[in-house]
Amino acid sequence: MPGGLRERGQVSFARKLYERFRLLLHEVAKFGVVGGIAFIVTELFFNLLIQLGLDTFAANAGSTLLAAVVAFAGNRYWTFRHRERTGMGRETVLFFAFNAVGILIQQACIEVAKHEFSRHDKLTVNAAFLVGVVLATLFRFWSYRKWVWRLAEPDAEPTPIEPIAAAAQVSANEPHEQIVVSSGPGRHRADRP
Repeated sequence: MPGGLRERGQVSFARKLYERFRLLLHEVAKFGVVGGIAFIVTELFFNLLIQLGLDTFAANAGSTLLAAVVAFAGNRYWTFRHRERTGMGRETVLFFAFNAVGILIQQACIEVAKHEFSRHDKLTVNAAFLVGVVLATLFRFWSYRKWVWRLAEPDAEPTPIEPIAAAAQVSANEPHEQIVVSSGPGRHRADRP
């Protein structure tokens, strides 16, 4: 196969691969940014609460709860904004329930370090906490995509388009054509004058 055809074939394969996993890649990247911010909040407040004399469980729970509020807003309004909305109450309950499981995963890692390895120094506790955060983050990403913010069913009725399109209402007398407005994986039709 000549070099040019092989390169085009590789580019074509890479493009197809990207298109297949585009949504996942974008969600992972955005989840990573939101998670990075939440991680900084968690680490700072975990160590602050330890310095204030709280035990590791209280410090873990308190810092993770604060970070969860930051993560909820970032994930709902940015990372998964293109996904189906099933109601703020349902999403909030599921989000915080899965975060509670994440806290237990993190705490289990701390307890293993403290009791199984008999290590209570700050470096070991923080290393165990970091391992717990990584495992809990993987669990959270999977559970958010699976249960909190699901993709709309392909046969489902599309959700109404954003207020921007609604603001461009057209009077019934004017001629207009339909355009497709893409806001993620689903496409919505809007009238254009």
